[in-house]
Formats: sequence, structure tokens, C-alpha cells
Amino acid sequence: MSFIERTLPERGQAAGAALLRISLGVMYLTHSVVLKLFTFGLAGTAGYFASIGLPAGLAYVVFAAEATAGVLLLANVATGWVALALLPILGGAFWVHAGNGWVFSNAGGGWEYPLFLIVVSVVVALQAFAARGAAVRRPALGSTAQTA
Repeated sequence: MSFIERTLPERGQAAGAALLRISLGVMYLTHSVVLKLFTFGLAGTAGYFASIGLPAGLAYVVFAAEATAGVLLLANVATGWVALALLPILGGAFWVHAGNGWVFSNAGGGWEYPLFLIVVSVVVALQAFAARGAAVRRPALGSTAQTA
């Protein structure tokens, strides 16, 4: 067995989980800060929310939640819970774009990107909880305990 085959399962899984978590964090930050704050402005975002029948004030809550989640995901803090906590926002994005067709480049944006982000968020949460569970089950250095 090669060095890569011996080391890839553990290190590759950790690296893949980190890359996915960081990518999701960057996505939340860019959608909140770059898109909602700097591109449309918070007032413009609130106006858009109102135009589709949502309370305008919800735009500020979504902005704050996405920005906070992005920072927490990048910092690897409460990753599983953060990824799950943003599912309602992604569900809302899915709802907003559902009538526009599959492709996100359609007029008004399609629903494939929000659906993809829902799946990524669930995977990030599952990876975080699995890693935390594995760390709890892993014996301390020098321990003679056997794992199943």
C-alpha cells in the first residue's frame, strides 16, 4: 500500500471537510456582505423582500445571519449547528427561486443553486458531527483501550 493510500483516508477526509466548510462560509459572506450590503444595499434588499411578500425587516435578519454564519464557518466554530441553522434561509431562497426553473442563470435565478447549498449545508453539518463523535470515541494517547 502506498503512502498516499495509507494517509489519504484520514487526512483526505479532514481536508475535504475543511474545504467544503470554508467554501460554504465564503459563500455566506459573499451573499451577505458583497451582494446584500454592497451590491443592492440593505435598503434595496429589504425592498426586494417586501416586493415578494416577505417582511422588509427580514432582510436585515437574513443579512446578519448569513454574515455571522460565514464568519463562524470560516473560524470552525459550532460548524454543525451553524450549517443547520441556516437551512431555513436556504429554504427561503429555494422558495423564492422555485418558479424560475432549474438553472440559476434564468431570469430571476433558478432553484438549483439554493438546492445545492441546502445539500452542502447538510453535508457540512454531518461531517462536523461525525468528526466530533470520532474525537470523543478516540482513545487518549498512550491508552491501551481498543476501539471497535
